Amino acid sequence: MSFLLDTHAFLWAVAESSRLSATAHAIIKNPENRIYVSPVSFWEISLKYSLGKLKLTGKTPDELPAALPVFGFEELALTSEIAASFHGLPRLAHKDPFDRMLICQAIHYRLTLVSADQQLKQYGNSGLKLVW
Repeated sequence: MSFLLDTHAFLWAVAESSRLSATAHAIIKNPENRIYVSPVSFWEISLKYSLGKLKLTGKTPDELPAALPVFGFEELALTSEIAASFHGLPRLAHKDPFDRMLICQAIHYRLTLVSADQQLKQYGNSGLKLVW
């Protein structure tokens, strides 16, 4: 199966954090799964880091893309077509633009989003598959 990691799931995976759920950990460790990370996550990390809202231990945001091949993750393309479709996602209670773009990508590529954010379940009617 193929999965897209939410930003926090990516950070927790590379930090080998116990904050990952048992299900998320099993998905990430299963060599039969394809695990994707979006450039949107790197943008979110960089922005929050620059604003002092995110602390990284021993790394800077520009070092994190190097973790992709180390962990067997793949970068997911963010095309202009997907970015332009952003307006079509329903405006539900969740307004975080980073999460909304990850939702657009997951739906477009038919990936299951790995996220602890249970508010995202409301996008199930739009085609989002979510697991935690």
